[in-house]
Amino acid sequence: MRIVEWDTLAEPEGRAALARPAQESRAEVAAQVLEIISAVRHQGDAALRSYTERFDGVQLEALAVPRSEFIQARRSLAARQIAALECAIANVHEFHSAQVMQPLALETMPGVRCERIIRPISAVGLYVPAGSAPLPSTVVMLAVPARIAGCARRVLCTAPTPEGRANPAVLVAAELCGIEAVFKVGGAQAIAALAYGTASVPKLDKIFGPGNAWVTAAKQVANDPAGAACDLPAGPSEVLVIADETARPDFVAADLLAQAEHDAQAQALLLTPSRTLAHGTAAAIQTQLRELSRRAILDKSLAASRCIVVPDLDLAMQLANQYAAEHLILEVREPHRWLPQIHNAGSIFLGSWSPEPLGDYCSGTNHVLPTYGYARAYSGLSVLDFVKRITVQELSSAGLRSLGPVAVTLAQLEGLDAHAQAVLQRLAALEAQGAAGTASRVES
Repeated sequence: MRIVEWDTLAEPEGRAALARPAQESRAEVAAQVLEIISAVRHQGDAALRSYTERFDGVQLEALAVPRSEFIQARRSLAARQIAALECAIANVHEFHSAQVMQPLALETMPGVRCERIIRPISAVGLYVPAGSAPLPSTVVMLAVPARIAGCARRVLCTAPTPEGRANPAVLVAAELCGIEAVFKVGGAQAIAALAYGTASVPKLDKIFGPGNAWVTAAKQVANDPAGAACDLPAGPSEVLVIADETARPDFVAADLLAQAEHDAQAQALLLTPSRTLAHGTAAAIQTQLRELSRRAILDKSLAASRCIVVPDLDLAMQLANQYAAEHLILEVREPHRWLPQIHNAGSIFLGSWSPEPLGDYCSGTNHVLPTYGYARAYSGLSVLDFVKRITVQELSSAGLRSLGPVAVTLAQLEGLDAHAQAVLQRLAALEAQGAAGTASRVES
């Protein structure tokens, strides 16, 4: 892992030190995705089968996972594996249940009542990658908040194995989370199917889940009036570790490697004021690499990873906000002390005993997080992403008399006469009613 001294870098070199790996050509990916989406929209299941054979090397007759495959999947997992999934589901449910929003209602002024009501998104599509590392944990992160939110229809897509089956752990996790509709479709074609629907795959209102550049591009293209909304931008995984002299080099190295093994385009960065820790971590990485199975991926991802020696932790925090990491680990003395300085991060891990995989799997927080700097503006997935917040307003006649002239003035200020008239006509009707009531009382 390359070690860089921040104080020796000119501004362009500093930007390069914090730069993420270049992604696939956006134009090329976009063109391929448009072709795939068009084919799925026009050819439906036939296109899905064709792309599954082309990209996954599998010929499928039925795209839906049958009940018998769910049963076989459960039998193939050991009891301790199922127990681990159940523990993760329980913790994620516990944390996400606390996120449920309550309706609110109040009077902003006499006779003017405003409300906010909460409604679940009716039908959601959950995408679970199943490439070199199938992710049952992603099932948990998507399905649990969807169930808490009350989404009535929850459909999952995941690529098939070379044997033409869905990954058993993915199926067991889906079943434990109450999902029965699972389709063996992956990649951009799965996003197209979920967004526009086919004879087999129902059309959904919103799509959730991480994926590669093609999946991300497909979600952006499919986010149109005829398609489906999408959750958040996501790309290759990344971690930024800030560590001081109190951190253990072997722990820091393990944290960096844990994210670097995800993908050849993943990135792991270390910011530290300690040269001793920097060199110790680089040595620990080389030692630990010998024992890891995904060495080919790690060799590529570590080429885009580096350790930056900074003058102090204050600068490290500034650079962390600039980088806006998906995962930020603070392995420093008194980590809570530094938390108020962090404004941009997907998820934060405090102290030496909070390894990032706990957040990936089972602490209770969500691991579907913004990457590639999007943490400056996006949050990680939560129950709020699966619901709609709808506002309601109701005015009494007295409220309209009080507030109506304000709306008329503002409408006229904007030159929107019809807006003003929608209020003025009602105010005139109230005046007429008032005049008629006054005349009636005089006559009596």
